[in-house]
Amino acid sequence: MIPRQQLLSKAGGAPATKVFIGIAAIFFVLTEFGGMRSTLFESLAQINFLVGEGEWWRLVTPVLLHAGITHIAFNMWALWVLGPQVERGVGTWPFVGAYLASAAVGGAFAYVFGSPQDVAVGASGAIFGLFGIWLNWALRRRNTTHGRALLRQIGFLLLLNAALPFIIPNIAWEAHLGGLLAGFFIGELWSRARNESARVAVTLAIAAVAIVSVLFR
Repeated sequence: MIPRQQLLSKAGGAPATKVFIGIAAIFFVLTEFGGMRSTLFESLAQINFLVGEGEWWRLVTPVLLHAGITHIAFNMWALWVLGPQVERGVGTWPFVGAYLASAAVGGAFAYVFGSPQDVAVGASGAIFGLFGIWLNWALRRRNTTHGRALLRQIGFLLLLNAALPFIIPNIAWEAHLGGLLAGFFIGELWSRARNESARVAVTLAIAAVAIVSVLFR
């Protein structure tokens, strides 16, 4: 388990969180504010029939794209709320690994449980991975005041983000579920990891398993 004082520490900042938000904002502008007919959209969106043809990177690259201002606003707000706590708690590189691994698992779920015609964009799988990590930490602390406060916060944020697929097109609920499960599992593995290198290793292993499972499906 991540020590409470480390989780709450504000020392050192959260550089990866800021970088992910900055990159998402840049790509939002480059795609003409979520335009679905841009070259970047066609190259990076999760287009399932292309994933099936071996373009496995499309499981992860949708984190760079968003379908509109509401979509990116919700996702980046959630990342700003959740990301720094996770990044400060475990270190920058484990956080980066968890973000990308959750995106990959979410993409794999959207591919396996979706249809070949499905197209999806957004960082929702990665964001729900952070929700899963927080949920794991909150449940481990559920008998403390801090743990109960975390559970209330995570419940409110989950409800808000779970509603997005019903109001914004091209968002896959399957990616939300996959990311959430991946994050929870990562949080559990982190509680058993001895150091930062071990945390990085387990998160990258999860990403690799997700990608390989799709390639050899």
